[in-house]
Amino acid sequence: MAKKQTLVRYSAEQLATMPSETDWARVDAMTQEEVERMADEDDGPLPEGWEKTIVLGAPEPKQDVHIRLDPAVLRWFKAHGPGYQTRINEVLRAFVQAKLQGGGNSDDVRRG
Repeated sequence: MAKKQTLVRYSAEQLATMPSETDWARVDAMTQEEVERMADEDDGPLPEGWEKTIVLGAPEPKQDVHIRLDPAVLRWFKAHGPGYQTRINEVLRAFVQAKLQGGGNSDDVRRG
């Protein structure tokens, strides 16, 4: 079964001719406090200390591996849509970071 393509590519010139659906005058008139309030309403406030999770620099390239998973685990990740391998990686990274907080070097696990 062929994969359904959902990506669309446009050149900068094509994008420049497309009408924007954004009310830029309204956006420009908003204060920083309004923007932050709306973001909190949409996504919730950022957790305390979130800025300490930022990793500067280029991430290491990911490595291809073969991993055997329980069928139920794989079904659960796949059921949440495309990007299941990235989500599995994020869960594993969070586990490693939690273990490293107990005295390891947190630089060993970089976002990538």
